[in-house]
Amino acid sequence: MSHLKQYAFIIIVLFGLLGAGYRYFVFSTEIAETHTGQLRLATTTSTDDSGLLTAILPDFERRYDIVVEVIAVGTGQAMQLGEHGNTDVLLVHARQREDAFVEAGFGINRHDVMYNDFVIIGPASDPAGIRGLTDVGVALTQIAQQQSLFISRGDDSGTHIKEQQLWKSTQLSPDTEKTEKNTVVPKGDWYQSAGQGMGAVISIANEQQAYTLSDRATYLTRKAIQLDLEIMVEGDSRLFNPYGVIAINPKKHPLVNHTAANLFIDWLVSLDTQQQIGQFGQKQFGQPLFVPNSDVWTATN
Repeated sequence: MSHLKQYAFIIIVLFGLLGAGYRYFVFSTEIAETHTGQLRLATTTSTDDSGLLTAILPDFERRYDIVVEVIAVGTGQAMQLGEHGNTDVLLVHARQREDAFVEAGFGINRHDVMYNDFVIIGPASDPAGIRGLTDVGVALTQIAQQQSLFISRGDDSGTHIKEQQLWKSTQLSPDTEKTEKNTVVPKGDWYQSAGQGMGAVISIANEQQAYTLSDRATYLTRKAIQLDLEIMVEGDSRLFNPYGVIAINPKKHPLVNHTAANLFIDWLVSLDTQQQIGQFGQKQFGQPLFVPNSDVWTATN
């Protein structure tokens, strides 16, 4: 073999090895991306403020070697992040908005996860006289008529969306006005929009001895630390508060970590994780802060 042929043979072998190495690198990277990396979770503040995510996420991260970046915002803002592909998965609580999000093609693979309920909380003095009422519409009407201070989330969160629905049911339309977002806001200085998360709004209401609408989990968590506000109204079926998980559609946003999102959803609705959710808060509060209700859970319980 001439020197020229020898050199040509060596070059061919080298390129073959480089090609194989590149294919192996790409294949290995794809495997790594399937099981490791980062997952962006946009979620309502209640799942974070209550401590639920702190309690259960380490199990997911350990199992799949995936670091979860929690973006705790209102449900409306979380969905905006999803629409723009700035998160991989949503955990939110506004069912009509969730269904519309999926129907618009932004989300796929939606599942029920859990539920709890909303409560109206307020000062022990109860200036509006609503303590013990089981009709939330009557309670809000009395708050408005007495012009008792009420602090609203005002942030397009799931809690704020629920609050708007409840105000609309009170027959107080002559005393309300529509904002630029077409939401109903009662008129008067007694109604204050904070534009803050649930924990912050509870703190504001506590400082001002005002009423507010809260999810039960965040209220109980804050009450355990230090809180003067008490539960005034509970038990109305309209205060039901379900949570759902949704993957961002990779056809809309190809760069989302869709594999990790699906792993997260499968893990979240699994029996093991649902059991963790059902036990969370039981020891500290004597009751679970969330009730599991994934399809897998309800089929076996």
